[in-house]
Amino acid sequence: MLTIEHNLQDLLASLQVAPERVLRAQVQAMNDVAFDVRTEWQDEMRRKFDRVTPYVLRSIWVQRAALGRVEATIYPQYMGGKGVDPAKVLMAQVKGGARRSKRFERALQTAGILPAGMAAVPGSGLDAGQMDAYGNVKGSFIVQLLSYLQAFGEQGYRANMTAKRRNSLAKRGTTERGHATIGGVEYFVSQGPGERNGRRQHLAAGIWSRRGIHGSDVRPVFLFTRRMPGYTKTIDLKQIGERVVRAKYSPAFSKRLGRVLK
Repeated sequence: MLTIEHNLQDLLASLQVAPERVLRAQVQAMNDVAFDVRTEWQDEMRRKFDRVTPYVLRSIWVQRAALGRVEATIYPQYMGGKGVDPAKVLMAQVKGGARRSKRFERALQTAGILPAGMAAVPGSGLDAGQMDAYGNVKGSFIVQLLSYLQAFGEQGYRANMTAKRRNSLAKRGTTERGHATIGGVEYFVSQGPGERNGRRQHLAAGIWSRRGIHGSDVRPVFLFTRRMPGYTKTIDLKQIGERVVRAKYSPAFSKRLGRVLK
């Protein structure tokens, strides 16, 4: 968040002008510069972030200055809906540090699928249709996966997928030679390499998909990792804002003041 303010006492003492006219120029200049800061923040986000979403860009909000509130504030605002809070996304990039568990991960942990202290990161087995244009896993697919894995709690148990629906997604069949096939897709959870139930497991811990003859086409959808993914400090919004204010506020105020003095 960045706040633009200006002390008018010295200026008013040196000008033989009605204070309300100077105040009006000040408010207009603050709003001009506030929107300049907003544009600079958005441009920097486009440069530094990988395919930043319009949702995050639009979240940069300007609270305009007014005659009764002689300051303008620029800040990321939560836009509502089921998506993540843009302010949290930006603060992670501004401050850096470990990322918190996502709602999807918390649901997996509650269901006993994702061990405590681990994160679920997208795997190479995700289909193009399961990703959006910005490289993020689609929320609709995450909901489908949670439903498939019976990961909705007691309050959402009706959203859990039935065995009939899972069989429908698998589209099981046989080849002319009698080999079992999965024409659609099945998902399963691997607990990681080791011996379980008398069988040696080689797959990394995570959620996997299988298709094809005897389900031999196996791909990682999400992989579980103990090392929580973190954020590095990639953008300094405060520094950018202060630079814009230093460069543009005085010219903007002079321009607006010139207009009200005519």
